[in-house]
Amino acid sequence: MPRAELTLIGKPGCHLCDDARDVIKAVVAAVESRADAPEIVMSELSILDDPALFDEHVEDIPVIMINGKVHTFWRVDPARLTTALLGVS
Repeated sequence: MPRAELTLIGKPGCHLCDDARDVIKAVVAAVESRADAPEIVMSELSILDDPALFDEHVEDIPVIMINGKVHTFWRVDPARLTTALLGVS
C-alpha cells in the first residue's frame, strides 16, 4: 500500500496555518474514504521549535510537505492536495 507522509510546518497563532490544517483534515478524510487511498500519516512541526526550520520557512508558513518534498505554502488548494495524495506511489 502506498504511504503519504503529510507534514504541516507552521507556528502557533498563525491564522494561515489554522486554515491550512482545516483544509488538510477535510482532504485527508475525503481521501481516506476511498478504496484506492494511500496510507496517510500526518504530522506538524513548528518553526519556533527548530532554528533550521525557522531560517528556511519563516516567510513561507504554512508549508505543506508530502514525503519530504514541498507541496505548497501559504494556501492549500483542496483539489491539488487530493490529486497529490492519490498520486503517491
